[in-house]
Amino acid sequence: MLAGILAVAAAVVVAPQAAAKPRSSEPVYDFAQAVRETAWVDIGLDGDGDGRSDRVAADIIRPKEAAARGVKVPVIMDASPYYSCCGRGNESELKTYDSAGRPVGFPLFYDNFFVPRGYAVVLVDLAGTNKSRGCTDIGGPSDIDSARKVVDWLNGRANGYTTATGTAKTLASWSTGAVGMIGKSYDGTVANGVAATGVDGLKTIVPIGAISSWYDYYRSDGANLRQGSPAGLAQTVSQRNGGQNCSAANQKLTAGATSNGDYNAFWLDRDYVQSASKVKASVLASHGLGDLNVKTINFGQWWEALQVERKIWLTQAGHVDPFDYRRSAWVDTLHKWFDHYLLGIDNGIEKTPGASVEREPDVWVDQPAWPAGSAVTLRPASGSTPGVGTLGTTAGTGTVSFTDSSGQTSSGWAARPTETSSGRVLFSTGALAKDLHVSGTAKVTVTATPSTSTARLSAILVDYGPATIRNYTGPKEGIKNEMTQSCWGSSATGNDACYLNTSTDAVSVGLNIISRGWADLANFRSLSQESPLTPGQPYTMTFRLASTDHVVPHGHQLALIIGGTDGSFISGPAQYPKITVDLGKTSLALPVAGPGPAAVPATLPAAPVQIAPAGVSGLERG
Repeated sequence: MLAGILAVAAAVVVAPQAAAKPRSSEPVYDFAQAVRETAWVDIGLDGDGDGRSDRVAADIIRPKEAAARGVKVPVIMDASPYYSCCGRGNESELKTYDSAGRPVGFPLFYDNFFVPRGYAVVLVDLAGTNKSRGCTDIGGPSDIDSARKVVDWLNGRANGYTTATGTAKTLASWSTGAVGMIGKSYDGTVANGVAATGVDGLKTIVPIGAISSWYDYYRSDGANLRQGSPAGLAQTVSQRNGGQNCSAANQKLTAGATSNGDYNAFWLDRDYVQSASKVKASVLASHGLGDLNVKTINFGQWWEALQVERKIWLTQAGHVDPFDYRRSAWVDTLHKWFDHYLLGIDNGIEKTPGASVEREPDVWVDQPAWPAGSAVTLRPASGSTPGVGTLGTTAGTGTVSFTDSSGQTSSGWAARPTETSSGRVLFSTGALAKDLHVSGTAKVTVTATPSTSTARLSAILVDYGPATIRNYTGPKEGIKNEMTQSCWGSSATGNDACYLNTSTDAVSVGLNIISRGWADLANFRSLSQESPLTPGQPYTMTFRLASTDHVVPHGHQLALIIGGTDGSFISGPAQYPKITVDLGKTSLALPVAGPGPAAVPATLPAAPVQIAPAGVSGLERG
């Protein structure tokens, strides 16, 4: 207890009128003199099959003066597979080392900003990557234990060594044991996974654009997403490891991630939502509502399963770090968050609104919580134009049909909403009399009769009407790099605190696809096992759409589109069918804040402006 109090006292500046209650940590330590070292932590696994327990490399930077005084410090940790293969952040920073192998360049600004304020920063190479031994297993036990065991070591519960293979041990006697994990994409995913183990000492996590279930990265309700494969990602991140042979481990990844899209034991091992009840750490999350890489279902299902103190930022951008779309506010929030949960400073951050949402480019609103509402049921009905109907509270009758084929995309289905399309059916609310706040995870129930024994279903929600939004399908998914820089913390030789400034990449549109979902109809009974489909037989399946928070303005129209294979995102069936939809047994559960849509008669735009999808990128861009 005394060491923890000393750690706070050494790193904060206290206003005279509040001497007993420090409000923030301040930069009182010399960053240039910080201790830089590596510990190799035994994770108790032998992923590369060399007969030795794997050790992961934890590169550490911590204030020298604190150590000299015997003052212990808390830890900010980022565990990643990308420190040598792909880089971190908007500028793809890699770790660098001096001629003796001592860490010099620590990617991102966390060390520059927080080490002078009395924190240690620990960057962990996941097993099988960079300097760590073993093999990555893409979200499985090896990945998670790579970080969990470092948390244990920081709390005196695991063995650390001064070298990768030697016997000389090292202790984290400088650590208070309080750890906060942070990271974007794969790194934030590991933070989610470690939190789901309930490990003692992990006080908070900050997952950014992170996966909560690897099934929902590579699959969607039975359908295969066009995201590559776990084995392919493993090969990418292990390109510059220590030379260990991971071919057997990669074969296990291929065998586990079965091609039929079923949920099995392999995916269960990588599904952190199932263990969300074990999470004890607070959560500060951020996700792009336009993220077409790590789909937003990942934050939605994780968020709703958590039972801890939490706060979330939702931006219109894609797979982007808040440091690059709302920099000053993010650094301030992160500073207060870590000060509160790692240093115990009473700064009120936990009392701030639960959700911050970007409504328009750079226009943010706070709301008490996410999701902000509950579901209303909307039903499709036929209209005067074949395949184009209405979406309201009254169930339709009869059937409508479309024919699946290769080369179809959700953007193509949405482009001409007033016209009959052979590849989709469309149902609209009409012009909204009031703003409609969609907040949460929608579900669509479809009763469909396929003409073949294999079938895919896709559903999208479209906001029709003129708007200016972040260009989330653009080259940098809603931001642009500028020629200027800003600095966030202290610099030292080989490790500066300055980063390119960014600006908003906005675009004017006539429609915006606000949520997407996909399914394999053969999984209508269960995600764990396909059921044979009989041509001409109706099947009812409910599947999820992407989690969102979006206000459809009054005067705009909300439309539900149902089609077959959305070729931009999922692979097609063995035989493309004609699909007949029973309108009386099809519905949309739409999460809204307040009442459901109230509409007035209006005509959909004939040919609205749209954003063409930029395709789906893998986590290698993380």
